[in-house]
Amino acid sequence: MSHKETERVCIKTRKVYDWVTRQVDVSLKPICKNDLNGLFACDLDHDEDDNIADILCDKKLGPLSVKCFLSDEHGHKVDTLAHHHHRHHKGLVCKEIEQAGGRPDVEVEIEGNDVLLQRVKVLIKGFITVHIVDDRGHVVCCSAPIPFATVQTFLLCAPEGTELDCHITFFDCDANLIATPDLSQLDINLILCLDIQMEADVKLEIEARICRPREEIIEGLLCPTKEFPPQCPEIFPAHNKRR
Repeated sequence: MSHKETERVCIKTRKVYDWVTRQVDVSLKPICKNDLNGLFACDLDHDEDDNIADILCDKKLGPLSVKCFLSDEHGHKVDTLAHHHHRHHKGLVCKEIEQAGGRPDVEVEIEGNDVLLQRVKVLIKGFITVHIVDDRGHVVCCSAPIPFATVQTFLLCAPEGTELDCHITFFDCDANLIATPDLSQLDINLILCLDIQMEADVKLEIEARICRPREEIIEGLLCPTKEFPPQCPEIFPAHNKRR
């Protein structure tokens, strides 16, 4: 068979049956005074049982800010981009919740047509860690890892045999600590961007051309190709033939 000819071939590949994205806002239950006791471990001259308000009001520390980030169960920061190729990465989980009887069918109308979709439930859970930081960027206090979880429901083309492929493409955390002699409360709000796909391995018959290797590019050839000076074919040999 010539390298220019095509043939029908069968390939195995990962087919995407459906693909959606969603922004999810998660507000954690406020952590109040009693639950704050022992949450922060401080590397100053304070015991863990000291009132967090006393620590924040210590004038020697200067102005403090509260920061939080996605972490593993040990409080180490997790990079969401590194999570793209791993469904379970350092304690961050995004997986389907199995339902009794399988995924329920749901009939919806799209542009005047009735379409049969499936209801898919997805669990997202992980940990966040809170740091109290001084104006020089030094961590004054570090919280224990705080667990979070949310369940999201999607209507997808997800027939039996398809599998969930879930990524968290963006994560943002906002923490606010209210600490006075009368009130101590930690509020945490999360924003997650989910990339949800339903996939399955399929075999496809396609028209294709067999690949051939290209010519190798060799570096450092010592003998360059000889280039001849340009000629004038309008004059010679054409002019010589008219005689």
